[in-house]
Amino acid sequence: MWFALLYPVTIPSNPGGCCWAHPSPVPPWNAGDGLLSWPGRPQRFPSVFQAVSDVLPKTFSLAPLGTAAGKLLPEGGEKTPLALKNNPNTGAKQERCCCPARQRLEAMAGAHTGLCRVTFTSHLPWWRSGVPRQPGRILPRAWARCQPPSDRGVSTSAGQGQRVGVREERVSGELGTPRARRGMETLFREQPETGNQYLEDAWLRSYLRTHLPAKVLQEVDRDLERFGHRLLTQIRALGWECELNPPVLRQYDAWGQRVDRIITCSAWRRMKEIAAEEGLVAEAYERRYSNWSRLHQAVKLYLFSSSSGGFNCPLAMTDGAAKVIESLGTPGSLKNAFGHLTSRDPKKFWTSGQWMTERRGGSDVANGTETVARKQPDGTYRLYGFKWFTSAADSDVTLTLARVVDAEGQGSGGLSLFFLKVRDEEGKLNNIQVQRLKDKLGTRQMATAELWLDGAKAELISAEGRGVASISNMLNITRIHNVIGAVASMRRMLSLSREYARRRVAFGKLLKDHPLHVQTLARMEVQTRGAFLLLMDIVRLLGLTETNMASEQDQLLLRVLVPAAKLYTGKQASAVVIEAMESFGGQGYMEDTGLPVIVRDALVLSIWEGTTNILSLDVLRSLSKSQGQAMATFLSSVQRKLDLASSAGGLEPAVRQTRAALGRLEQFMRAAGSKGALTMELAARDFSYTLARIYTGALLIEHAARPDASSTDTATARRWCSQELCPVALELDNGSYEAEAALLDGALVDGGSPASSSRL
Repeated sequence: MWFALLYPVTIPSNPGGCCWAHPSPVPPWNAGDGLLSWPGRPQRFPSVFQAVSDVLPKTFSLAPLGTAAGKLLPEGGEKTPLALKNNPNTGAKQERCCCPARQRLEAMAGAHTGLCRVTFTSHLPWWRSGVPRQPGRILPRAWARCQPPSDRGVSTSAGQGQRVGVREERVSGELGTPRARRGMETLFREQPETGNQYLEDAWLRSYLRTHLPAKVLQEVDRDLERFGHRLLTQIRALGWECELNPPVLRQYDAWGQRVDRIITCSAWRRMKEIAAEEGLVAEAYERRYSNWSRLHQAVKLYLFSSSSGGFNCPLAMTDGAAKVIESLGTPGSLKNAFGHLTSRDPKKFWTSGQWMTERRGGSDVANGTETVARKQPDGTYRLYGFKWFTSAADSDVTLTLARVVDAEGQGSGGLSLFFLKVRDEEGKLNNIQVQRLKDKLGTRQMATAELWLDGAKAELISAEGRGVASISNMLNITRIHNVIGAVASMRRMLSLSREYARRRVAFGKLLKDHPLHVQTLARMEVQTRGAFLLLMDIVRLLGLTETNMASEQDQLLLRVLVPAAKLYTGKQASAVVIEAMESFGGQGYMEDTGLPVIVRDALVLSIWEGTTNILSLDVLRSLSKSQGQAMATFLSSVQRKLDLASSAGGLEPAVRQTRAALGRLEQFMRAAGSKGALTMELAARDFSYTLARIYTGALLIEHAARPDASSTDTATARRWCSQELCPVALELDNGSYEAEAALLDGALVDGGSPASSSRL
């Protein structure tokens, strides 16, 4: 929320009449840019001052400063950073430069013969504003020099619905504090404050106690507690600074030379150093804890994600690039790159981009890729093409797809995978032009760009024409990172909502004492707990696979669960973070609380690395390629978990409901098998939801059946399993997957379009 200081400023019409008066009868008021200034004290007001200017004394001159946003050139004063953010996501106070689009100032003006009084909310704290900390002791001198204007004036809102008028600004008797100020201080005390994320996450800690070996648990627990403290005291503030200072593109230098420099803030660069120091990529490849190393890394990323200022995205692609290189056997030419990508030394650590999307394609990279690669005499390749959407464009290296062509321009049958350095040894771009940075809804902290490759030097690292197959390992990793981000955003928003409920008073009692409010939070908690267990089980399977400890069934299960979990948790995150934002009331909608940042960043999770429909079709492909073995593995895995928990007290309803859903799923598979491909395509989305819900229910039941489980563990499992676990069977009964239904779908969509009935 904005730190506010309410204090009066009086400017008489005669010079020298007030200690704060401008020495000239005509102070330079630049109303066009919303700037009120006098020597040494510029302050910015919203452009609505133009409308208020009619009530001002005639001795004021109004001269627009200019139309360019952000130009601060007050006469007799110097540019001053005014904004100080303090939000529940960081708890830190960060300055940023004045920007008209981001200022939230409130102005009140009253007219009286020969004077104007302006009251405003300052964006500077008392220790930076130059205003006395206790206005009751000093400001009355200013008030005493003139008669106050009329009580009628422009009123403004402070806090949540508190009306603050001119009369309410007067010093309130013996307290010496304006009532508006007391109201603002009450609101400040409602700001949610969270501590060490690891220590406050009981669900995470109970999972680790259950699954990690004792020695591994001891070391990991100590590391995570230390990391949680670093997040609280250092990383959150840096993350917020990244949000306030997004990257900018400088295409030309002062002499007109094309430089295409992406400028990032110091906090973003510090995040890269911290990522190396904490081993956020390295941990998975050092394998200090054998198959549990990947889980250790995932938990650290889960804690890091919502405080990372968007740096979790470059880490996902860096992890994916390292995985691809490792899967290729770490060839000699890439050994140096692999060392940089997995280094703990901030001076050696590299991040990787992922340049796949082009103008014609999103997920359809095979048909949408136009970039071509021409082989050079030295064995390297030169890439030519336009990359429409390149995440982490400021990275050191990248993986990208291109079609190899010969001297006549004839291309190969498939795409190939290439590795390239973004800059050469002299720091110049590798024949790459940055066309522009993307203006995104969220993840604004990270540079996403359109790039033109005009002979970029690259190395072929896959078999020619086998590029898409070679990136499958990378997609698994980046999709798991997507799940990590989804679960982390849910947990973060829910933690803030819970803390707010313990502080906010509404209708005479705390929010936590309103049963309906608590019920809403509890429903979000169930969703978050289920998503977390699904994430952890996928990471557990990945750790087994990477250390050659996974069975064939483990590998088949992992192949099915990764796309299912990615699509389902992406949808969960969008729903949960929006519901959590609503739990703050109007305050949740305020940009400067930091809550909208989490919401915006979460919305990309159902899009990045494949939309819901694309991933649901990928689930079907995984089942088809295994010729039914993957589905059989899924069913047996769920059945085994239910058998082990069948005797646990209190879980009978959940076990019964999950078994029933499993039976309906098997019936659907038999029925769909006789109906043809259209039925499965229409059912793909609901089918994937069914897999995610049933498997998550089994995991929650398994977790609640352990000896030291609590009553809330049992309640979580029962509540999860009380929802519709098999929506695909329900929709099959409703006829949603028949050919007639598909025709009606088309009629409904086209029938709502004016173009469909146009006679032109």
